[in-house]
Amino acid sequence: MEKDKFRNRKIATRAVHSGSEPEPGTGAVIVPIYQTSTYAQKFPGQSKGYDYSRTDNPTRTAYQAALASLESGSHALAFASGMAAIDTILKTLRPGDEVISSDDLYGGTYRLFTTLYQPLGVKFHFVDLSGKYDITPLINEHTKLIWIETPTNPLLKVCDIAALAAQAHKRQVPVVVDNTFMSPALQSPLELGADIVVHSTTKYIGGHSDTVGGAIITSDDRWYQILKTLQNSAGAVPGPFDCFIAHRGIKTLPLRMERHSQSALTIARYLQSHPLVSKVIYPFLKEHPHYEIASRQQRAGGGMISFEIKGSKDKALEIVSRTEIFTLAESLGGVESLIEHPGVMTHSSIPAAIRAEKGLGDNLIRLSVGIEDVDDLIADLDHAMK
Repeated sequence: MEKDKFRNRKIATRAVHSGSEPEPGTGAVIVPIYQTSTYAQKFPGQSKGYDYSRTDNPTRTAYQAALASLESGSHALAFASGMAAIDTILKTLRPGDEVISSDDLYGGTYRLFTTLYQPLGVKFHFVDLSGKYDITPLINEHTKLIWIETPTNPLLKVCDIAALAAQAHKRQVPVVVDNTFMSPALQSPLELGADIVVHSTTKYIGGHSDTVGGAIITSDDRWYQILKTLQNSAGAVPGPFDCFIAHRGIKTLPLRMERHSQSALTIARYLQSHPLVSKVIYPFLKEHPHYEIASRQQRAGGGMISFEIKGSKDKALEIVSRTEIFTLAESLGGVESLIEHPGVMTHSSIPAAIRAEKGLGDNLIRLSVGIEDVDDLIADLDHAMK
């Protein structure tokens, strides 16, 4: 990957300019969509750097350069979905290997771990890694990865990336951080000691609910070569148009994350005062048990809020069905606000007994706060809960 001349600039500048060199042939300031599958060669084996678009595509190259810059990494790889990115990392595991993982995970990640890789002989330890957790007693000669979501999905637990990475590295175990909820605008896991960062770029990086994608970022040359080989061999790559759309989304990422975070904090404080709400979970509320860690490693609280209502599952389902501005839908991170019931929707693949054990109750509601007027969003929630 070419040297990023914007590496030392602030993130808002990197978001606009990294990976966006003017196109040399015409001077176009936006990277074109190279909608091609193959490339002409001057002589057998002599290409201009591209031979087949599963391996590399100029639009994807520019997008990956932007991703690497945002995450302060040396290398980035783009994938057709967040799950494809996660699956690529897990393809490095073999029967008998063990993974220490956050216990509160996106349902799709948990499903991949338990239904595909666990039967193949990979052992997963699902642990509450939040707060000041000591993973040292769990690490043994078979431990190959520490898998962290922070904040977690959907209970928004906060894990101390620097502390966990320091513990893991004493035993030469690499650390993977799923940074989807924060985005590179609000959290920099590689700077905190993580070895690999993974994203569902469908969410905040794309930012407009119009593309599906995933990404892996690292500064480790060995990991990059392994994962690049897997990317090319398995072929779960995004098309050039999806790369173009996600790269366009990056340019406004810092602005959007600032608005998401401001509105989410306002809404979280509103929910704290609502008589129907029994608990509000948001990392930048001082009442959050991991507020100190969050305020140290995050630049803001992000756009995700979870809250519990005083009532049954039916009451929660009624509330999420009554909003007019918040759209009842899975996913998150778009400019529009979304509302959902994790137990029925995004986390239904986790057995009910395990959800209950981890504190993911049927009275839990999750919000993805968009960039609409915050007063309108509060009025919408107020209407839904009356």
